[in-house]
This record gives sequence, C-alpha cells and structure tokens, in this order.
Amino acid sequence: MGRVIAAGVALGLCLLVGAPPASAEQASLRLQVSIDQRPIEDATIPIDPANQVELQVVATNSGTAPVKVRSVRLSGVALALTFFAYDTTAPFEVPARGSVSRTFVLDLGDLAGQATGLLPSSVELLDAGRVTLGEVTTVADVRGSFWSVYGVFGLAMLVLTILAWVTALLALARHRLAPNRWRRGVRFLPAGFGTGLVAVISLSVLRLVPPEPAIEIPVVLGAAAIAFLLGYLTPHPAPPAATESDKTVQLPVPSTQEFTR
Repeated sequence: MGRVIAAGVALGLCLLVGAPPASAEQASLRLQVSIDQRPIEDATIPIDPANQVELQVVATNSGTAPVKVRSVRLSGVALALTFFAYDTTAPFEVPARGSVSRTFVLDLGDLAGQATGLLPSSVELLDAGRVTLGEVTTVADVRGSFWSVYGVFGLAMLVLTILAWVTALLALARHRLAPNRWRRGVRFLPAGFGTGLVAVISLSVLRLVPPEPAIEIPVVLGAAAIAFLLGYLTPHPAPPAATESDKTVQLPVPSTQEFTR
C-alpha cells in the first residue's frame, strides 16, 4: 500500500515539475482577446458554463508574409494537466503587417463537469499543423461543479495523502521505521508531496489562489521538505521489550557420571 501511495504522489510531482515549455517562442501573431467584452490578459475572467461565451480575438501580423489560422482554442491547465480544452475551427488569414478581428460564440455547457475554481487558462490560434501561432494567458474563474474532474482529482489526492500519513505514523507508533534517519525521512516524503498538492488544489477550488507554477512548485516542494524533516527527526525505533514468554530458563545439563550411578 505504501508503494502505491508513493507512486501516485510521485506521478503527480513528475507532472508538476516536468511540464513541457510553452510554445510562445513559435508565435508569429500578437493577440488581443476579450471574453464577453472583457480583456482577459492579466485578469481573472469568470466563466459560467450555463451561459454561452462570446470570444473576441484581434490578431496582428508584424511579419512580411501572411499567416493562415485554422482554429482557436480555449484551454485550462493545472498541475501540468489540461482539465478543459475547446477547439473551434474557423479558418482565416492575417495579411502581412495587418490585423484581423474575429468573434466566436462558444457553448461551454459541459465545462461544469470538467473543472471548478481558479485555473490558469489560455486562448491560442493554431495553424493546420496544430502549431500555436499566437497566445494570450489569463486566469479563468470556472463556476463548475465540485464533482467535476478537477474536484474529484483533488478529492482523490486528499484520500491518498491521508493514507500516506496514516501508514507513516502507524509505522512510527509500532517502531517499524528504518534505523537510518534518511530512510525514515524518505518514508514521510510521499505524505509531504500529497499535502502540497492538496493545498494547491484546495486554494484553487476555493478561488483564493490559482495553481500557477510560481505558486504550486514552492508549495509542493516546501511541504515535501517539511515532511522529510519530520521523518528525519523521528526518534530511533527502540527494540521491542522482551516479554515473559520470551524469557528462557537455563537448566543444568546432568553429566554422564550421574547417569552411571
């Protein structure tokens, strides 16, 4: 059980720190994006899945060649996992040193079952090869259900984290931790990672802090470091005390002369 918990939490950490770099350097268009007449750049935009969303995009091409756009994508990411993504195919061309404005109406009805809370989001223009031509990032305040994919993911991480703490503390109470301090610290490490992940998801669902890399990585690594330190400082497991049944009585062995008499 302990190995399963450690593997699950380690997978979450790998996804957290191993996210591929964004393709912003490939962008050749400069975008101005608004949702329901509100600019989204450096802002928190409320999204209600019960209502349609009007997405306005102004693409500016500063290059010397026209750029062909095939689709627009609205997506939300947390812990390096994409929890929602909506692609709308609407081909258009942005002329060299020119601008084009387009308006899209998105039906996000099923978003309520995919995410809830604050999520780092982006609007991208893609070409026919699914390469990002331009991107604007924002924070979406999704008014979804707690039982969405994102909410259930957080609940699953909470259960795994509780199991990790219970197994580690039971091993401490039963004096079954390793004598080596470093190994005792590693035993507590999965519980620390899980605590950090649960804290990040909880702050997001409660609409307090979005799970951006600048926040989630220090929180997760800090919680893991604290848990490792707690395990490192746990007392050395004492050997179990001998019981009455374990005590043996040394009986004298009769000599051969006693048997011959």
